Amino acid sequence: MHKIFSRWIYQVVILTLFGVVLAGCQIESDPKSELDKVRERGVLRIGTLNNQLAYYIGPDGPTGLDYDLAKRFADELGVKLEMKPAYHLTGLFPALEKGEIDIIAAGLSQSPERLKKYRATPAYYYVSQQMVYKTGSWRPNSMEKLVKRLQETDDKLTVVKGSHFIHTLEEQKQEFPDLEFQTDPNADVKDLLERVSTGELAFTVADSVEVALSQRLYPDLDRGFELTEDQPISWFIRRADDESLYALLIEFFGNIKQSGELAQLEEKYFGHVESFDYVDTRAFIRALDDKLPKWEPLFKQYSQEFDWRLIAAVSYQESHWNPRAKSPTGVRGMMMLTLPTAKIVGVKNRLDPEQSIHGGVKYLSSIVERVPDSISEHEKMWFALASYNVGYGHMMDARRLTKMQGGDPDSWTDVKERLPLLKRRQFYSKTRYGYARGDEAKKYVENIRGYYQSIIGHVEKQAVAEAEVNVDDLQVIDMPLSETTETIQNSSSEESQEEGSEPVQNSHNTDNGVVRANLTEIVKEPTAAISEVKNTPPIESKAE
Repeated sequence: MHKIFSRWIYQVVILTLFGVVLAGCQIESDPKSELDKVRERGVLRIGTLNNQLAYYIGPDGPTGLDYDLAKRFADELGVKLEMKPAYHLTGLFPALEKGEIDIIAAGLSQSPERLKKYRATPAYYYVSQQMVYKTGSWRPNSMEKLVKRLQETDDKLTVVKGSHFIHTLEEQKQEFPDLEFQTDPNADVKDLLERVSTGELAFTVADSVEVALSQRLYPDLDRGFELTEDQPISWFIRRADDESLYALLIEFFGNIKQSGELAQLEEKYFGHVESFDYVDTRAFIRALDDKLPKWEPLFKQYSQEFDWRLIAAVSYQESHWNPRAKSPTGVRGMMMLTLPTAKIVGVKNRLDPEQSIHGGVKYLSSIVERVPDSISEHEKMWFALASYNVGYGHMMDARRLTKMQGGDPDSWTDVKERLPLLKRRQFYSKTRYGYARGDEAKKYVENIRGYYQSIIGHVEKQAVAEAEVNVDDLQVIDMPLSETTETIQNSSSEESQEEGSEPVQNSHNTDNGVVRANLTEIVKEPTAAISEVKNTPPIESKAE
C-alpha cells in the first residue's frame, strides 16, 4: 500500500512539473506586444524629417513640434527617446515596415494610400495642399488654366517623389486628363520651394503650413490655388492585430488636446505664420545677407542665457540693425534703449552697438523675472515681448480680460486675441490701466517671431552650404528621461554726446510713468540633456 501511494505521489509530481514547464514554454512563446517591446528595449524610436517644423538641432539641442510631442510621449512611457531623422520622405515608411522605427512623426497627412497600409493617430493639426509659384510670374488660379499653361509653354509642375501630392494630382487627372507633372526623387518639399522662389522651377505643390513658414525665408513664393480642403496631419505606426501602442497614442493625443498642451505647442511653432508682409520680408532677407554678418559676433557674445538669433530678431524689429537709429520718442541705437534705461544697465553711449546690445540683454534678463511663473517657459517670451511694447500693466489687463471671457490667461494663443480689445472703450473701461494700443503689441510680437524663424532658417542654410554637409548623413539623438522699474530723470548731457542718430520707424510707448526699453524678455528653451550623440548610416531613400 505504501509503495502504491509513493508511486502515485511520484506521478503527480512529475505531471505537475511537466505542466509547469509546458506552461512556461507557452508563456515564452506568446508574442510580446508592441508596447512591451518598447518598454523592454527602454527606447522609443521615432522616424522623422529633418526640417524646421518637425525636428532639427538648434543651439540648445533638439527642437521641433514633432520632437516636443515625441519627448512627452516617451516620458509617459518611461523610456528614452531616439530620434531618427531622414532628409527625404521616401526613406521613412520602409524603415517603419522593417521595424527599424516604432513611429513616424514627421507632419504627414492622412492620404488614402497611407491609411491603407498604416495606422494613423488622431490628427494634431490640419493643412491644405496649395499650388505654389513665384511672385511676379504667371499666376495659376485654377487647374484648368494651369493645364493649358503647361501644354503651351515649357513650364513644369514638379513634386516630391513618394509624396501624398502625387495621389492628389492623379485624382485631378480624372477631371483634367491632360495634366502632366514630374517627380523629383532627390528633393524634399523645402528644396522644391526654394527652386520655385529662384525661378528654376515654375510650379510645385506643398502643404499650407510649409508654404507659410517657407515664405519667411523665400518671400517670392506665392500661392496660386488650393487643391484640397483641410487635411489631418498625424503620426503613423504599423498595422497589426496588437493595438497596445495605438491605444496609448489615442489616449496621449486626447490628453494633450484636453489639457491645452497641444494648442501651446502649435502656437509656439506656427502661431505667427499668418502675419506675412511681402515687402518687409524681402527687405529683411536682404538684411540677413548684407547686415547680419557684421553684427552676428556681438549678438553671440552678449546673448548670455538667450538664443542669439532671438536677440538679433528683437534688434531688427527695433532698429533694422542700424546702430544710429532713433525714434521720435527718444529711444536710440541697435536695441533702441531709452536714456533712463540705458543708465540702469550701465550704457554710456546708446549709439555704440556693443554697449547697446550688451545693455539690452542685461535689461531683458531683469524683466523676464516679472513674467508670472504660471506661464510656461516657452511662452514667457511672447508675454514679455508684449509687456515691453504695450507695458506690463496693460499686458496683465489683457490676461484679466482673457480670464473674464473664459480663456486661459496663461496661453499666448488666447491672450494675444484680447490685446486689441484694449483699444475699445467697452473693454478698457473695465481694466486697471485703461486704453492701450494692444493691436500694435500683438503685431510687434508676431513680427519678432517671424524674424526669428527666418534667421533660424537662414543660419541653418548657411551652415550646410559652408560646411558642404552630406545631406545623406543621419544623426541619431538619444534623449534621457526628463527631469518696480527704477525711474531716472532724463539728462541733457548724454543727448549732446549722441549726435548723428538716424531716425527709424518704431512702435515704442510708455505707460503709467514707467520707463521701459524697447526690449523683450525672451527665455531660451530649456536645454535638453543629451545622453549620447552618434552618427549612424542614414535611413535609405526608397519609394513609399
